Amino acid sequence: MPDDVEAWFATAGDREQELRRVDALVTAAAPGIDRQLVPVGAGAMLAYGLMPYRPKSAKETTMWPLISLAAQKRHLSLYVSAVVDGAYLAESRADRLGTVSCGKSCIRFTSLDRVDTGELSALVRDAVATTAAGENAYSAAPAVDRAASSSSSITSASPVGRKSP
Repeated sequence: MPDDVEAWFATAGDREQELRRVDALVTAAAPGIDRQLVPVGAGAMLAYGLMPYRPKSAKETTMWPLISLAAQKRHLSLYVSAVVDGAYLAESRADRLGTVSCGKSCIRFTSLDRVDTGELSALVRDAVATTAAGENAYSAAPAVDRAASSSSSITSASPVGRKSP
């Protein structure tokens, strides 16, 4: 798997170093978080901390990245799938992140130099902490699933959530 991630960085061309900088920020803010590629369309994104997720239209719970990183044509996108107290973390903190464009869970920027890295690190830490505490409404499985599942958040016991020590 590490070779796949390295190949993903290498295929980014002139964006490779910027992607590596964002990856370093995420892994520093969330030490030990699992990191892997997930398929998206014809390509892939770098995903961190898979968690249980079930869209309203789905019959089954699937695994979805808490955080993911992608290179777009004109910018980088960092997706933070965290909803706390009814608000998406990325959207609710957009005004503190620097020169970025935000959707509900997507933070778009051209360079990490234009981002308040302290605020972005805090957002990543908070997303991981609220998910681990079971307080991320984005990852919360329906009540029926909670009874059958030992956890509704990323955990060290999960082979896809966090790296083992």
